[in-house]
Amino acid sequence: QVQVVESGGGLVQPGDSLRLSCATSGRISTIHGMGWDRQAPGKERELVATEDVSGTHYADSVKGRFTISRDSTNNTVYLVLNSLKPEDTAVYYCYVQRFPAGIKYWGQGTQVTVSS
Repeated sequence: QVQVVESGGGLVQPGDSLRLSCATSGRISTIHGMGWDRQAPGKERELVATEDVSGTHYADSVKGRFTISRDSTNNTVYLVLNSLKPEDTAVYYCYVQRFPAGIKYWGQGTQVTVSS
């Protein structure tokens, strides 16, 4: 099994930045795919950013502001959120895949609140 734990969320003001972390453990030696979703109150869950063999993709609403990356030495995934807006308020969920197109292992989420 693979365990995924997100951290780094919090309450910030519009225009601020955050870095979310996604620590993995268990039976995972290499991350072949990774991504972040988010779910705002009363809204459907939406894809924010993904990276896999086909490349890196971002939702139009976050392009140019958010960046997904990884540290392969410890199988940790990051999402840097810049120029945050109130509409970015949501619970952010991370997933990783051990194999291309394999099962997605999800974390429990971390809350990001953007408010003045």
